[in-house]
Amino acid sequence: MSASALSALTALTTAFTLATGPVAPVTVTAAVETPAVYDDEAGGHADADDPAVWVDPDAPGRSIVIGTLKEAGLDVYGLDGRRLQHIAAPLAPGEDAKPGRFNNVDIVYGFELDGRKTDLALVSDRGRDRVRAFAIDPAAVAAGKPPLKDVTSGDAAPVFAADEAEVDDQRTSYGLSAFSKDDHAYVVVSQREETRLRLLRLKDRDGRVGYETEDTLDLPGTFTLPNGKAWTPCADPGEHPQVEGMAVDQEQHVLYAAQERVGLWRVDLDDGEFEDPELVDRVREYGTPWTYDTEEEECVLDTAHDPGFGGENLRADAEGVTVYHAEDGTGYVLASSQGDNTFAVYERDGDNDYVGSFRIGDGAVDGVQHSDGSTVVNVPLGRAFPKGLLIAHDGEATPADGDRAGTGFKFVRWDALASAFPEPLTVDTESFDPRDAN
Repeated sequence: MSASALSALTALTTAFTLATGPVAPVTVTAAVETPAVYDDEAGGHADADDPAVWVDPDAPGRSIVIGTLKEAGLDVYGLDGRRLQHIAAPLAPGEDAKPGRFNNVDIVYGFELDGRKTDLALVSDRGRDRVRAFAIDPAAVAAGKPPLKDVTSGDAAPVFAADEAEVDDQRTSYGLSAFSKDDHAYVVVSQREETRLRLLRLKDRDGRVGYETEDTLDLPGTFTLPNGKAWTPCADPGEHPQVEGMAVDQEQHVLYAAQERVGLWRVDLDDGEFEDPELVDRVREYGTPWTYDTEEEECVLDTAHDPGFGGENLRADAEGVTVYHAEDGTGYVLASSQGDNTFAVYERDGDNDYVGSFRIGDGAVDGVQHSDGSTVVNVPLGRAFPKGLLIAHDGEATPADGDRAGTGFKFVRWDALASAFPEPLTVDTESFDPRDAN
């Protein structure tokens, strides 16, 4: 092709892209939903937030899903969405103290506890600023009995607060992601209303699970824009741009962290330390000036003066993050774009290039709105999910129960999601097993 023809084709392609805008997200539907829960007195103040999947080593179709309900604690579900167990959050230790509030959950396999390999569900307790540990009993799962048992050490200290009085200020544990490396187990925990992340190493404390701090990372709270101006994301007075959604690449030991009103960060984890963070993508609102409306107690974006420094793939808040592992470092990083009810998909390898977006629409069950946490599993999970499973929090479960706002979790077949893209996503059920990650 001649230079002039190539130039004309490039101009035509650019004009077409500008005219049509970004490619629209593909739509998939969920196959299963959990029972709606309600954040009111009658519902036990249950507010679904974040899911995790424990893969049964003997019968993958018998695997369980663990979901946080904030002040109401945890629910455990089968792959058919049926509730199998409920665990209440801890009561307030005193009249003026805050009760437990379970925010995020993740799984560690084969932790050495009291001389036995034990699978753990690890939970960030925002109310009491702890990491709670629950042992998962495969025999109980097989027998249809409640499988989770609290094995948190009684001397587990606050993760961020200096003392119990500071716990009640609620600048406490928020997001959580777990991983294993060199026969050690770790959790990364974020701090509510702060930019801080803390890396903890799990410890066996006489048959109970404790932890100690390995490292701390403070992400930026103020940013220098390309025009040289300093910009701070909108927030209530005294608050800083927090992280909640996080996931660790279990093979590469890379943390992906969604700073809600900033974007998606990538942070290498090496020898129990955080390496320098790299901003993979920005939310659309990045750099937009704002004011605070004291009467409405909310930020007001000045979109008329948006300088255009934001990204195109995430709309604030950036929320739940999860990693799909495939062979040779390939696969995907998925992040919830809560502001437009979509999920952005990035390459797992290289520079984490953007692949496309999807939404979970209405089908046999209702779709997903305002999604917080999510998790993906690549391995076969029985007949219902033979090619893997994505679970997403649904912040607006329908049909509504009168004026009660319901929340829950939606289960999506990975192969159905993969095939919905114009260029299908990878389906790889064999090259990675979450039980073998270390």
